[in-house]
Amino acid sequence: MSGRSTVLSVFAFSCGVILLYRLAVLPAQVWLSLATLAVIFLLSPVGRMLPKACWPLIIGFTLGAFWAALWAHERLDQRLPDGLEGERVNVSGYVCDLPAAGSFNSIRFSFCVTRWYGVSLTRQANGSLPKTLRLAWYGQSEARLPDHRLRLEVVLKKPHGALNPAGFRYEDWLFRKGYRATGSVRSAASDPSVSCALECQYHRFHMQLADWVDEQFVKSSYHPLIASLLIGNRGHLSSEHWDVLKATGTIHLVAISGLHLGLVALGAGLIARRFLLAISSYRLSERFVRLAAFAVVLFCCLLYALAAGFTVPTRRALIMVAVGSWVLLKARHEPAWHSLLIALGLVLLLDPFAPLDQGFWLSFGAVSVLLCVFAGRLGRIGWLAGLLLAQGAVFAGLWPLLELVGQGQPVAGLLANILAIPWVSLVVMPVLIVGGIMVALLPPMLDLVIALMDAVLGVMWRFLDWVAGMGWPDLDGSTLEIGGFSVLVLLVATVPIRMFQAVGLIVALAWAATAGLPNSADNPRVSEPEVRVWDVGQGLSAMLRAGDDVLLYDTGPEVKGVFSAAESVLIPNLKALGIKRIDTLVISHADSDHSGGVNRILAEFKVGRIVTGEPVAVRDKLEQGEAVAIHACGGKSALGDELSLFYWQATGDVKGNDASCVLSARQGQAAEWLFSGDISSRIEPLYLEAAEAETPNIKPRERVVLAPHHGSKTSSSEFWVNELNPSLVIYTAGYRHRYGHPHRDVTARYRSAGALALNTACSGSLVMRVVDGVLKTTEARHKAPFWIGGPGLARDTCKIP
Repeated sequence: MSGRSTVLSVFAFSCGVILLYRLAVLPAQVWLSLATLAVIFLLSPVGRMLPKACWPLIIGFTLGAFWAALWAHERLDQRLPDGLEGERVNVSGYVCDLPAAGSFNSIRFSFCVTRWYGVSLTRQANGSLPKTLRLAWYGQSEARLPDHRLRLEVVLKKPHGALNPAGFRYEDWLFRKGYRATGSVRSAASDPSVSCALECQYHRFHMQLADWVDEQFVKSSYHPLIASLLIGNRGHLSSEHWDVLKATGTIHLVAISGLHLGLVALGAGLIARRFLLAISSYRLSERFVRLAAFAVVLFCCLLYALAAGFTVPTRRALIMVAVGSWVLLKARHEPAWHSLLIALGLVLLLDPFAPLDQGFWLSFGAVSVLLCVFAGRLGRIGWLAGLLLAQGAVFAGLWPLLELVGQGQPVAGLLANILAIPWVSLVVMPVLIVGGIMVALLPPMLDLVIALMDAVLGVMWRFLDWVAGMGWPDLDGSTLEIGGFSVLVLLVATVPIRMFQAVGLIVALAWAATAGLPNSADNPRVSEPEVRVWDVGQGLSAMLRAGDDVLLYDTGPEVKGVFSAAESVLIPNLKALGIKRIDTLVISHADSDHSGGVNRILAEFKVGRIVTGEPVAVRDKLEQGEAVAIHACGGKSALGDELSLFYWQATGDVKGNDASCVLSARQGQAAEWLFSGDISSRIEPLYLEAAEAETPNIKPRERVVLAPHHGSKTSSSEFWVNELNPSLVIYTAGYRHRYGHPHRDVTARYRSAGALALNTACSGSLVMRVVDGVLKTTEARHKAPFWIGGPGLARDTCKIP
C-alpha cells in the first residue's frame, strides 16, 4: 500500500471511530461483523469499477466503526444487576488512581475490582460485572486509605447523571473513563490476597510517588501547583485555583499534555544528541546518533508520562510526540498533515473512546491550527512574532470548538497565555523537573529547591491572578459570526498578501471590539409557548417561554465548592437557546435545592424582577452589589400574549416549604402548568380554594402538575390529586436519592387518578408544547446517545415506584 493510500486509510479509520459516537443506537456486533466481511469480500469484484482511492476509504471507515463498536459493546456489557442497586456488596481489588479529598468530608477514588463476593452475583448479571468503580468514602477527614489493595463493603448504583441538551453530562464522563458503577464505601480493610499484576504495581508506585511529592513539598506556598505540574496530581487545587485558571484560559498549563511532554522531548533530545556527539563524533554515525537520541526522547517522555499518571491526555500527547520524533528521525520531506493524521489514527486505535474527551478535540484542533499557520510558511519568523502569531491563531481557531463543547473563550487568555506559556516552558518546568531530581538525589537541597520553585511559580501565579482580576469583556457572537471570525483570522495568518492581511485584520479587530461591547438583551422569539423542566437532580428548575419573554422558576440545587445546577445545567442550556434576558425569576422559597446558584444567574443574565415566597431570606442570599427588584408572591400577570400567570402564597405565619410561591401558567383552554414548590398537604387545600375562586368552572383540556416537594409523602394529598385530576404529573427528584422521592403512596394516588407520570431522574429534561390543541412532551432520554439511553442502562431500567 502506498503512502497516500495509507494516509487515506488512517483518515477513513478515524472518521469511522468518531462517527460511531453520533449514533443513538449502537449497532449489534453481529451486524457490524457481517458488514465488515461484506465490504472486504465485495470490494474484490467491485474494485475494478471504483477509483482506487475508494478502497482505502471504504475499508478504513468500516474497520474504524467496527473497532469503536467492539470496545463500546465490551464496556456496555459491564453492568450492575438491578437487584444489587442500593444493596451492600463486598468486593476486593486495588486503587487505580490517586485518591483525592472530596466534598462532605470524603475521599474519592477509582477502584479496579478483581473479585466480587457472593456466588449469586454472576447469575444476576446479563453481561459481566463492572470492572472499575467510582467510589466515595465519607467521614474520612485524613483523606487516607488503609492500603493500596483493599476489601470493601460498598453500596452501588448504575452510572447516572443529569441529562439536558447542553452542559456537563456526568454519564458521558463516567462512560469515557470506564466507570460502570458508582457508589459509597461502608467499610474498608487491607486485603493482601489481591493479586497485584503489572497495572496494579504501577498504580501503587504512582500513589507512593504522589505521597513522596506531598511529603517533600508540603511546605511550599505553591504545593498544589507543584504536585499538578510534576506528577499530574490536581487533587490539591482549590476552587480559587480553578477560578483563576478558568478566567485566564490556562487550565491546560496544569494538565500534563503535549506542552509538557514536548518540553521533555526537546530537552532530552538536545542533551542526548550533544552528549553522543561529544563523546565520539568520529566513531558514531549520524544515523546511530539520531536513532539513539530518538530512543532517549521516547524513554524520557515515557518516564514522565508514567510519573504523571499515564492519564488519557498524557497518553495522547505521548503518541503525538512519538510520531513527531519519528518523522524527524527519518528526515523525510512528508507533509506535516500526514504525521498529524497518523497520530490521530494511532490515538483512536489505542483509545477508541477518545472522541468523548473534550481534550481530544482541543489538542488536535490546536495542532491543526498551528500546522495551518506555520507548515507552509516561507521564510523565517522571529520568536516574538511567532509567539504572538501562534497565540492569536490558536485563540481564534479554537473558539468555535470551545463554543461547541459549551465553553467560552476568555479574552484574558490572549494576554495570559502569551506570557505564561513561555514562562512555564522555559523556566517553571525545567526548575520543577531538575529540582525534583535534585531533591531525590540530594535531600539536603530541599529548602533551596522549594525557595526556587516558589519564586518561579509565584511570578506566574501573581501574574495570572492579576490578569484574572482585570475585568475583561465577554466576547459574544452567533455561531456564524464566531466561525467567520475564526476563518478570517486564519486566512490573515496564512495568505501572504499584505493588503488582504491589513484589511482582514481591521475587520477582525472591529468585529471583536463590537462583540465585546454590552449587547442588547433581546431573546429569540418562539412561535408557540413552551415549558421546559430541567434535569437538575434532587431539586427544581423550569423555564417558560412565550414570544421573547422568559420566566425561570427556581434555580436548582447548589453545594458551595461542589456542585451548582446553575453553572452546570441552567447557564449552558439557556445560552444554547440564545437567552440573554430573564424577565421574571421566581424563587419559590429559599431552600438550597430551589434557590441554589441564584447569584450565578444574576451575574450571567439580565433579570427583570424576582418573585419569591421568602423575600427577606432570598435578599440575604444575594451577594452585595446585585441590584434587582424583589417582589412578594401574589397577583396575576402574563408571559407574552399566550400565557396567563397566577401567583399564590399561603397567608399567615408560614415559612420554609409552606412559604413556597405557587405558580399557575395557562395557555387558554388548552393547557395549564402548575408549579407548586414544596408546599405540604396542609397548604394544598388553601391553594385549591384560591384557584377555584380565581378561575371558577374553567377546566383546561390538559393539566400538568409538578408534584409538590418532589413527590414527598408529606405532600400530594388525596384531596389535592383528585381535585386537580392532572393528565400529567412530573417528579423532579434525584436518581435513587437518599430521601426516596417520589414516595410510593404519592405515586399510587396520581396513578389512580389516571395521570401519566414522568420523573426527570428517568426522562431527563422535558420540553412541553401545545401542538394543534394537543400537549406534546419530549423526553431528553429519547435523544440520548447509546451509552446513556441504551437497553439495560439506568435510564432504560429506571422506574417510578
